[in-house]
Amino acid sequence: MRSMMWGTLFALSLIWSTIAIGKELSPREIYERDSPAVVMVMGYADGGGKGSGGTGSIIQADGLVLTNAHVVIEEQTGKPFARLSVFLKPTRVTGDSKSDLSRMVRAKVVAYSQPLDLALLKLEGVTEPLPVVDVSESGRARIGDRVVAIGHPEQGGLWTLTTGVISAEVDNFNGVKGKQVFQTETGLNRGNSGGPLLDGEGRMIGVNTAIARVAPDGLPITSISFSLKSSVATQWLREQGVGLRAGRGAPLPAGQMQPATDQPLAPSVQPQAKPVQPPQSDLSPKPTMKPDVAPPVPVRPYNLDQLISDRAKAEADLENMMLEMRGRMKGR
Repeated sequence: MRSMMWGTLFALSLIWSTIAIGKELSPREIYERDSPAVVMVMGYADGGGKGSGGTGSIIQADGLVLTNAHVVIEEQTGKPFARLSVFLKPTRVTGDSKSDLSRMVRAKVVAYSQPLDLALLKLEGVTEPLPVVDVSESGRARIGDRVVAIGHPEQGGLWTLTTGVISAEVDNFNGVKGKQVFQTETGLNRGNSGGPLLDGEGRMIGVNTAIARVAPDGLPITSISFSLKSSVATQWLREQGVGLRAGRGAPLPAGQMQPATDQPLAPSVQPQAKPVQPPQSDLSPKPTMKPDVAPPVPVRPYNLDQLISDRAKAEADLENMMLEMRGRMKGR
């Protein structure tokens, strides 16, 4: 009898541990589950002069998107871009940007933190629940754990899946107290900014934010990328009045969100005078100097800078057309 009781308890403990740990998913299963909740974000100034692009994650079914601040904040002004376009994933990604980026919605920045490189966007005109990325506790993750990323890397494809492992953990990244990050060798490039780093259960444990590509002596660096831990992001979201809970697809309760200003969050997250880490590159597109000898142009699914430029020009043309139409109506 006693042996049967212990056997039953052991079986129950195995079942409980399996439930607690959760099912390990294949990269394909993670992609099919989470990619519909990953978006492309483009920001540009009035007139279509300058812009930026990256990735975001829908974290609330009524249209809240988490991304990097450097994706949506204009570098020259330190303020949100005047115009933000967010693109929802199509049923099938074909490599044709015209069809892949056909599901466009407007968005506004409702809060951001440049020290943490986080921004919260609100999609406009959401009429039905959107798919969401579940956020996990990053404290569960360990060095060596398998992770995947979904985003829009430059010279790659839209809604690209890359895989790897957690390589290291870094506290107070680049001298910002309280900015805890994972280092990963998962393939990240410009355009992955703000996208999710997902664990084996398909839950977000990090926000992809920076890469290291060139050493001070000019030697190339490979497989060194950084993701802000989800524990830092969820704490910041709580301070904005946004709570996250387990479950997919249902709207989440949110309190009064702060206005879109980069207000200090707390002394623990303010930047220090000198960085303790080597300067890292963020993942947003920036103008580059042309070399003396132009390299051959590679064949690629899309050019991120060109997409941003084309979108900014289209916005400027639309604005001019609207102004012209208003002028004609007033003249009648």
